[in-house]
Amino acid sequence: MTAPVSSTRIQVWDLPLRLFHWLLAAAVAVAFISAKVGGNAMVWHGRAGLAVIGLIVFRIIWGFIGSTHARFANFVRGPSAIRAYLRGEWNGLGHNPLGALSVLVLITLFALEATTGLFANDDISYQGYLYALVGADLSSRLTGIHKLFEPAMIGLVALHLAAIAYYLRVKKHNLAIPMVTGWKEVSDPTIATADSARGGGLVAFVVALLIGIAAAYAASGALLPPPAPAAAVETPNF
Repeated sequence: MTAPVSSTRIQVWDLPLRLFHWLLAAAVAVAFISAKVGGNAMVWHGRAGLAVIGLIVFRIIWGFIGSTHARFANFVRGPSAIRAYLRGEWNGLGHNPLGALSVLVLITLFALEATTGLFANDDISYQGYLYALVGADLSSRLTGIHKLFEPAMIGLVALHLAAIAYYLRVKKHNLAIPMVTGWKEVSDPTIATADSARGGGLVAFVVALLIGIAAAYAASGALLPPPAPAAAVETPNF
């Protein structure tokens, strides 16, 4: 008889990373829906954009001071690692080399989409929080770029969801559960002895959180000087 395969429960994703993941998904969904609704909903589109900027900045900082598998140095690999993964030779925890590439692309795309949105306008009543820094002409060009990124962003999100479905149906690996619980069942003896995620304690979290909040605050235009008061118009005395 074949001995049953034992598994080891290992913590892969820390709580801040999981919160970032789901809050970013919610912010992107709000931004997309509010843009389609338009009108007064554009206020929420702008707020969602600020949330995306704060979250992305938090994730970048967390990629250097967070726990083991959240750090870029742990999962960002070169082309040789991607080729090894495609040949079925990669084995490890956290993001696989191809997944790591998609993470970097998504972070970059969301950052560009949110940043260009700060200077965009809808030609009716909505203006981005930093519109005053660029003026109408440059704002129109950045609005075009902002709209250009949208289908690429939708495509990458769809690809991300398709990859999750593929892993679930074909490889029988549920990638969503560890992103909720933080824990992963590992049966492979070559990695089952790996340590759970370490580092990224409270101090690191507070630092990353404060920097993210500061980035969102600056992006909101709160640091811009107040607009000059309108010149008084003298009423002629007839």
